[in-house]
Amino acid sequence: MDVDTRLLRYFAAVAGEGNLTRAAERLYVSQPALTKQIKQLENLLGVRLFTRSRAGMALTEPGRALAERVPALLADWDRTLQETRAAAGRAARVLRVGFLASAANEATQQIIAAFGRRRPGWRVDMRQGSWGDPTAGLADGGVDAALLRLPFPGQDALLVEKLFTEPRWVALPSAHPLADRDRIAFRELWDEPFVAAPPETGEWRDYWLATDARDGRAPLIGAVTDQPDDWLNAIANGYGVALAPESTARFYARPGITYRPVTGVAPSQVGVAWSPAADGDAAVRDFVRCCVDYRASRDTAGS
Repeated sequence: MDVDTRLLRYFAAVAGEGNLTRAAERLYVSQPALTKQIKQLENLLGVRLFTRSRAGMALTEPGRALAERVPALLADWDRTLQETRAAAGRAARVLRVGFLASAANEATQQIIAAFGRRRPGWRVDMRQGSWGDPTAGLADGGVDAALLRLPFPGQDALLVEKLFTEPRWVALPSAHPLADRDRIAFRELWDEPFVAAPPETGEWRDYWLATDARDGRAPLIGAVTDQPDDWLNAIANGYGVALAPESTARFYARPGITYRPVTGVAPSQVGVAWSPAADGDAAVRDFVRCCVDYRASRDTAGS
């Protein structure tokens, strides 16, 4: 009998969290989808893995037996997959780097150029991820490293170097009454509908809704998107406003949208992240070094 490793990852997340909602957020999937996958695994194995109660999801005896084995099995598979993909990358002289829209922006070209000087003949394959996966493919091994906005779900399980910080601004429809302001206090946006990331992204979505700066008020959601074009269209069409890094105003300028500085919210951080399994890969280490060198040059220029 063959079992998809995805089902085992879902099982491990539920077993670890003991709660479907938290496990779904950790996996960037909806709770109904996660429930369906757990049921599929139980049907394949012919055993019941969890009992559900008000306290959460408790492992059965067969579930505990599986939970003892699965982490090591998945870790071995992840290492094997990482080594296989790294070998393919080394053979082709290609480094796969994930990113989210408005991640490193101006810094990206400088970092890639530095990597090319450090490794002549190599190419960086930039792969844009959706906001549905704030790790831009790093969590499932689809990329070797990633330029990301911090914080993101699963960050503690990865190696991360913080590169720089920039303020969060707000993107509004140009016809919005606040669009004429030079600066907007975040409290003035509390009652505005927001364009948000998918609910399953959990703390990532909360961060870009600035839930910690709302004095306990729940945000209003006007639209949910996971791609830059859909995000821009939703704002331009008046479905909501959205927080965004300051550099978004330069990289995603378009008619119908106005960007303004916001007070009362913490700035956004950009970092380079990579898996501990890839820490011994020389090409990954060289890319990280180029990122850190960029940080140093930026700090020097700003001093």
